[in-house]
Amino acid sequence: MTWKLPSPQVRELIRQCAQIVVTARPEWLEELDEAVLAASPVIAADPELAGAVSRSNRANLFFWGAANVRDPGAPVPPNTGPEPLSIAREMVRRGITGFPLDAYRVGEGVAWRRLMEIAFELTSDPEQLHELLDVCSRSISAFVDATLSGIAAQIELERDELTRGTHAERRETVALILDGAPIPRQRAETRLGYALTGAHTAAVIWTERPDSDLVRLDRAAEAFGVTRPLSLLASVATRWVWTPGTVDVAALGEHIRADPDIRIAIGPTADGVDGFRRSHFDALTTQHMMARLHSPQQIATFTEIELVALITADADRAAAFVSRVLGDFELASTELQETVRVFVDEQCNASRAAARLYTHRNTLLRRLARADELLPRPLAESTVDVAVALDVVHWRGQTNPRG
Repeated sequence: MTWKLPSPQVRELIRQCAQIVVTARPEWLEELDEAVLAASPVIAADPELAGAVSRSNRANLFFWGAANVRDPGAPVPPNTGPEPLSIAREMVRRGITGFPLDAYRVGEGVAWRRLMEIAFELTSDPEQLHELLDVCSRSISAFVDATLSGIAAQIELERDELTRGTHAERRETVALILDGAPIPRQRAETRLGYALTGAHTAAVIWTERPDSDLVRLDRAAEAFGVTRPLSLLASVATRWVWTPGTVDVAALGEHIRADPDIRIAIGPTADGVDGFRRSHFDALTTQHMMARLHSPQQIATFTEIELVALITADADRAAAFVSRVLGDFELASTELQETVRVFVDEQCNASRAAARLYTHRNTLLRRLARADELLPRPLAESTVDVAVALDVVHWRGQTNPRG
């Protein structure tokens, strides 16, 4: 199809419009992310995929805008940069193929609505508006189509790569075990190079910066457990790991302290093939909770977060529960909140709590009195609810604390 450039007046309007798009307001970008992720809760629950989608949204918006600043109204080539292509890679490695199309169409709708608002702010001339919206509509649609074609081609390349070699065999074997398929244990062990007897502890290890040195992920995986663990490349920036027996969580935390963007979600230790499977799924549940709450914690175990994961499955209701139970205490200092957490954990024994906090008993009692001033109901009347609410706050982090 021959692409006809618009009139000089409309080209100038497109340039102004594109300049606004290039410097999009943060709330516009947040709206775009929310709409795209809402189309797939599975993607939204995965911190790596959600981050990749957000980066891709911004990259595509900037790509289209920058192209129209340079040459207003001209055809925009597909964006085949690292952001959209990383989406293709992650989709294939997770066995998801339908999301990119849906996501890009949802994103296209949100961007188009914003662009129409901008257009009506730039001119009220009906002829110019008609030409401006017609050109931009065709431009955005063609850009999205071409970019999706590039992603589809990348998906085929990634799928071909993952269906060859040892990694594919190990991944297939793990998938069969996780699906409960009747694969003989000895055959699975030979493929994996890992014994499925005895106890297992699983983990999901990932980074929030997939553009960083990913060797750090492999080092973290190797440090998981005493013996050499089974590590599987779940995606570019995520490792699924299993180790025989238990894990020294404190030592693991020391190992990754220098890499604050690395996160580890750990399942409970369990026996046999069923334990291999169950520990992994619980590790995934832990990861999803950390992602859902944007947790600042580097390491979480399923044992620690099981109740919080259940409560925060509905994020809005969980936030309402925390606000109702804690009131002003929700924004109290970490020190004050931790004092109450430890006090409750020690069955409300002030002496034991003070010893655990390495503080004087009178200091602890003053902090508890301050907590009662901030709580809607006295701690003695709402101990369980306060303890649960503080657990949610602990895992999600907090802002604007006050003493």
